[in-house]
Amino acid sequence: MDLGERFNEIVGSPYYMAPEVLKRNYGPEVDVWSAGVILYILLCGVPPFWAETEQGVAQAIIRSVIDFKRDPWPKISDNAKDLVKKMLDPDSSRRLTAQQVLEHPWIQNAKKAPNVSLGETVKARLKQFSVMNKLKKRALRVVAEHLSVEEVAGIKEAFDTMDTGKRGVINLEELKIGLRKHGHQIPEADLQILMEAADVDRDGTLNYGEFVAVSVHIRKMANDEHLHKAFAFFDRNESGYIEIEELRLALSDEDDDNSEEVINAIMHDVDTDKDGRISYEEFAVMMKAGTDWRKASRQYSRERFNSLSLKLMKDVSLQLPNEGR
Repeated sequence: MDLGERFNEIVGSPYYMAPEVLKRNYGPEVDVWSAGVILYILLCGVPPFWAETEQGVAQAIIRSVIDFKRDPWPKISDNAKDLVKKMLDPDSSRRLTAQQVLEHPWIQNAKKAPNVSLGETVKARLKQFSVMNKLKKRALRVVAEHLSVEEVAGIKEAFDTMDTGKRGVINLEELKIGLRKHGHQIPEADLQILMEAADVDRDGTLNYGEFVAVSVHIRKMANDEHLHKAFAFFDRNESGYIEIEELRLALSDEDDDNSEEVINAIMHDVDTDKDGRISYEEFAVMMKAGTDWRKASRQYSRERFNSLSLKLMKDVSLQLPNEGR
């Protein structure tokens, strides 16, 4: 990009897009934004603006509210936070230039900065995603246990039909063809994510038990009756909420190495209204959506972001901060 050039195409990976890219009117300033996103990830392990859906990601980017409260940010210097904040200014006219980034005190004094270890915090933050998948798998098992005889028979029949080699397992291609025959048109990227999540033994195929989890996810996550049964399994005291102690108990036999920090991170992400507990509605959103921003970003297509950006351009409630002044 040359200084003064303007562009209007949707390009780049969703989590790294500057707000003005979604508004289809941007210049070289977007590169500083993307670098700011990378710096944020390097310091804490997750992107600053992410959500479970394309629309959620786009809205988070446009609102540009940066979270400096959760770990490890309290341990990070004010200079580092100042640089991130100025690189991620939604007003591109105020955003730092590349030269100003290089001249920022945090960059200039990098060698003098105290050596604060963030490794364990970032490691725990990233580990949260695999633990979250275990939480979802536990819920899927509960749902599977409550399937009717007819539903179980239907899943077994579908598995046998897809297992064309009669090996007792099915691979991704067999799963894709089989689901298509059963009327499930699932994008390949989404199917790959489902396959990875269900393939517990990591052999590249699904045995019958693993296939049940995929089937439940595809066919039953829209069924509130099944989700209520799964929610009730975690809500031991029948308060109508999953509290942190219940979350701790639910995961206790999944991984002996789950740290309190990881449990708190899961609660932070699922508990969207921040009342310290997980409601049924919040649980349902978690079950119906992805949980790993790295995997989710791979299934967001440029075409979908193109149409989404057009929709957002018409939504006056999502104007950029420097618009309408």
